[in-house]
Amino acid sequence: MKTVAVVLAGGSGSRMKSEVKKQYIEIGGKPLIYYSLKAFEESIVDDIVLVVPRGDVELVKKDIVEKYGFDKVTAVVEGGLARYHSVRLGLLAADPSCDYAFIHDGARPFVNRDMIMRNLAAVKEFKACATGMPAKDTVKIADEKGFAASTPDRNLVWTIQTPQTFSFKMILDLYMRLDREEGELMARGVNITDDAMVVEYFTDTKVKLVEGSYDNIKITTPEDIVVAEAILDRKRRGE
Repeated sequence: MKTVAVVLAGGSGSRMKSEVKKQYIEIGGKPLIYYSLKAFEESIVDDIVLVVPRGDVELVKKDIVEKYGFDKVTAVVEGGLARYHSVRLGLLAADPSCDYAFIHDGARPFVNRDMIMRNLAAVKEFKACATGMPAKDTVKIADEKGFAASTPDRNLVWTIQTPQTFSFKMILDLYMRLDREEGELMARGVNITDDAMVVEYFTDTKVKLVEGSYDNIKITTPEDIVVAEAILDRKRRGE
């Protein structure tokens, strides 16, 4: 069995309003992307493919991969215009003999060994799984005018995180299909927002939901940096 983690760090992080790209902003004295790479480096994953902004490949190889000794990083590649382009490029850079692919947003620094192992167990059984947590808040479905249209049962609502893990051949084939049909999907207003949605849209395969953590936040805005620093401090104290 061979596994790969595709770690996505190719965005510009415009909502962070920082001169430094989000993935390189330091928390706890290290760049944000360091923490995801460290988690996969120390896990059962065999290879890591890191997807970075255009023009940053050599910089990242030198200042992050080599500096911190991430030996499992087998490729550093440039991302595309949208997240799903970057996923496809990352998958194409992986060893084609891989059995399973973990796809993870590098802006989620608190992925850990337990999440990775739960994903591996689920993908072996179900071929597709997505990390998430039950919603804490009541969720409203809005209509096109901004009024509450319905209220789904909170017991059935999950907020989705990453990693999301799949049979490698299946997810690569689906992303190649997405690339071929991208224009048609855009014309129909289909917006692919995560990897599980690719599986849901093109196949009958059910995506198993796997428990993540409420700490597994995505760093998007300056306020998130404050929260991440607090989580990191708590973890370092062993709480």
